[in-house]
Amino acid sequence: MTAESAEHQVEWPVPPQDGYTVDDLFTLPNLPPHTELIDGSLVFVSPQRRFHANVIDLLVSSLRGSLPGEFKVSRAMTVILDKHNGPEPDVSVLRAGAITGPSQTSYQANDVLLAVEVVSPDSESRDRTTKPQKYATAGIPNFWRVEENGTTGRPIIHVYELDPLTAAYVHMGMHRDRISVAKPYDIDIDLTAIDRL
Repeated sequence: MTAESAEHQVEWPVPPQDGYTVDDLFTLPNLPPHTELIDGSLVFVSPQRRFHANVIDLLVSSLRGSLPGEFKVSRAMTVILDKHNGPEPDVSVLRAGAITGPSQTSYQANDVLLAVEVVSPDSESRDRTTKPQKYATAGIPNFWRVEENGTTGRPIIHVYELDPLTAAYVHMGMHRDRISVAKPYDIDIDLTAIDRL
């Protein structure tokens, strides 16, 4: 081993037998930014692509533009679903009372009204299957999955609402150029505005 390769070695944390907990997620040193906890396993995310970042910017600014006072919008914050699950939705709408201050690092699932995931090549399975199932099980009433339209490069938003009888999401619609929905509050966003970002 050369001196150069020795400098670039990373010492990975050894997972406990029963998997990591949310407490571990917040106390393990030197984790990469935006590390998530899924089923007791640490998930490291790839760097964002421009589409991903632009969609998040568009959604956050638009959601805040029509936001009722009892809600807040947050980007890339851990949501504690249970002891072994702390995913980080790209965008969340939550109850304003869940905000505790500028040093806050997470929210409880019961305070989240909408979780939004922007699908990236490295997160397709998690964003399409794993995370929605976990958000639904935790009782988050609304979920949006955002995909890139391969033709236009614009976002396509799949809207889901929680069915309280089955504790699963029901697909309520797909929105291409504009999203106009009434839950969790009246939202109307021109998705073509991404062209200006």
